[in-house]
Amino acid sequence: MYRIQGPGLLDLVLEAHGGIERWNKAKTIRARLDMSGPAWTALGQEKIFAGLDVAVEVHEQRTVFTGFTGPGLRGVYTPDRVAIEDRHGTVLQERHAPREAYPARDGDARWDPLHALYFGGYGMWNYLTAPYLLTLPGVRTEELEAWQTDGEPRRRLRVTFPPHLATHSTEQTFYYDESGVQRRLDYAPYVMGGRPAEHHTEAHRAVSGLLFPTHRYVLPVQDGRPGPTPIIIVDFSDITVDFAN
Repeated sequence: MYRIQGPGLLDLVLEAHGGIERWNKAKTIRARLDMSGPAWTALGQEKIFAGLDVAVEVHEQRTVFTGFTGPGLRGVYTPDRVAIEDRHGTVLQERHAPREAYPARDGDARWDPLHALYFGGYGMWNYLTAPYLLTLPGVRTEELEAWQTDGEPRRRLRVTFPPHLATHSTEQTFYYDESGVQRRLDYAPYVMGGRPAEHHTEAHRAVSGLLFPTHRYVLPVQDGRPGPTPIIIVDFSDITVDFAN
């Protein structure tokens, strides 16, 4: 580890991803989502996020998946409630306090669609609103000593999230390259038993002045070392941004 001298890291990151003024004006982010990997197979939800349309509201924690569990259906996430609805808005299934409803993580644990909806809902909201969500009230950030990965320097930001923001874990570490672009994220997802993971971000694309990584993959961490094979893979395409008038 070593120190890098330069501008405040969060300011650099926000500028690299489009600037805080542009993020403040963003209203809804839409994308085509394809999420897969052996973790979903193990949980009994192998294709639940294969080829869906997703929309996240930037200024409130709300995510909608179109086509969730079947044609004409949608999954609606908010931190305190998840629901599966038909095209007319009729609620087919719902769960309140979804974060407290997960089974114990053991070799036989399986999720139902509402478990998957909560995880995917807060996950996509976190991913598509980053780094804007780091500026929200109650979020604390602290720059750590820099890190070197495969010979490349990474500036690191330790983030502590408040209880009202649904996310993987209260404390997370974000890694950025020298230009401020996000390259990695470390966390320990509560709903997956608090097991540590490395989340890598690649294939960044500028859309309407904002920068998004369009390919992500998650490596499990054991004894401080990442595994060789991704357990979750996330791809976004056809990203669009709606702005407030």
